[in-house]
Amino acid sequence: MLAKVLSAAVVGLDATPVDVEVDIASQGLPSFTIVGLPDKAVEEAKERVRSALKNSGADFPAKRITVNLAPADLPKEGPAYDLPIALGILLASGQLPGTAGQSLVFGELSLDGHVRPVRGVLPFALLAKKKRYKTVFVPESNAPEASLVDNITVFAIDSLRSLFLHLSDQQPLSPSPKTDLKTLFTADVSDFDMADIKGQEQAKRALEIAAAGGHNLLMKGPPGAGKTLLARTMVSILPQLTFDEILETTKIYSIAGTLGDNAIVTTRPFRSPHHSTSLIGLIGGGSKPQPGEVTLAHRGVLFLDEFPEFPRQLVESLRQPLEDHTITISRAQKKVSYPANVTLVAAQNPCPCGFYGERTRQCRCSPSQLIRYQRRLSGPILDRIDLHISVPAIPVEKLAGNNTTAESSQLVRARVEGARKRQTERFAGTRLTTNADMTSRDVEHYSVLSETCRTLLRQAVATMQLSGRSYYRIIKVAQTIADLAGKTAIEPQHIAEALQYRPKLDLNL
Repeated sequence: MLAKVLSAAVVGLDATPVDVEVDIASQGLPSFTIVGLPDKAVEEAKERVRSALKNSGADFPAKRITVNLAPADLPKEGPAYDLPIALGILLASGQLPGTAGQSLVFGELSLDGHVRPVRGVLPFALLAKKKRYKTVFVPESNAPEASLVDNITVFAIDSLRSLFLHLSDQQPLSPSPKTDLKTLFTADVSDFDMADIKGQEQAKRALEIAAAGGHNLLMKGPPGAGKTLLARTMVSILPQLTFDEILETTKIYSIAGTLGDNAIVTTRPFRSPHHSTSLIGLIGGGSKPQPGEVTLAHRGVLFLDEFPEFPRQLVESLRQPLEDHTITISRAQKKVSYPANVTLVAAQNPCPCGFYGERTRQCRCSPSQLIRYQRRLSGPILDRIDLHISVPAIPVEKLAGNNTTAESSQLVRARVEGARKRQTERFAGTRLTTNADMTSRDVEHYSVLSETCRTLLRQAVATMQLSGRSYYRIIKVAQTIADLAGKTAIEPQHIAEALQYRPKLDLNL
């Protein structure tokens, strides 16, 4: 007898339908075969399904069982096919009457028949909505994740036996409640606050501009100046995730298997990989492509501390993601794309010893060491960073003094959200979300400059020897400064402030 159960496979960040066809032949020697390009985890499903069926009180047919995972040319990975295979055997053997109908089924089975959580449940649920499947059967731990999607009925399955009793109408299950959207937009609680940072007013201003416009930022200063603390504080001033962004980031973390106990991602990601990370770890990929740190930081902050210490190949690999906000990984069998709309925050010392240019400490580096250190970062990668600031050591008077005048992250976030609201209204009906997303054509269309501003820019380009990319990045930063000030048009003082954040040539080297 033949039975078919609907399941899915993850390709990139999306799911594609997979038909789990189970045929139990009346003739032939007992065997259990799985075809359809299964990987090792899918092959091992035979033993998990066999034991789960027996320990759940069902019979495992001593016949020739063939399981086909269609389409046959799509590689099948992971243990999510355990539950649909077991359900298909129950249907094909006649132990469970009827069919699975238009229901999407996935889950990993333990040997005692309980259902374990799996990766990629949110893409599966989105596929069910797209294909108009009626119901989705998911592991109990994954139910809150799947319940984010509307217009589908989600059933949380804790064991194979509970699924059997539900489909046989002996003990029907209640649908999982929909996730209340109001609970997703509660106030974020951050361990870091702007009010806790003493001094560094210019750096705080640069962080505010970067958060408001989605601009990349590079901080340069001696050890202990507070660069890492400033970077970690940036998440506290970013706007809260929208519902669409929650779906987007949760889908990424679900596929990467990094959701943990948090079924839903409700805060902006902050990723800080070590400089010893590999290229695949940063960008993503592998024989079975997985998202890297850049994609895991999507809609959030990617912090690269000790920026020049990263291998040059890793740093240069960031060029295309910073421009296009996407990463395309090509392999012999497949080609996948991952989103990478991140705000890059990088930090570095001015020299190998860290004290070049400091008045209180003497630099011990030779001129050749200084030049080699500075050349670790290429011009093209520095050109893609909008804001370059110096973070000097904090005087002891400020460290020991009161910090009552410092603004809290809540106040700064209010201004950032106001600037983001203006950008949302400006870019309504387009793919753009922030000023940093604008192309040169978009800049010419949305950021109209007065003749005074153009004259100031022409003089700056000639004096500072700026590239064409830098020219448009200055305008984008100036537009963000104008948005923070509540101005409808860019003014000369906004251009002047934006010019302050371009990198300075060190003539002493």
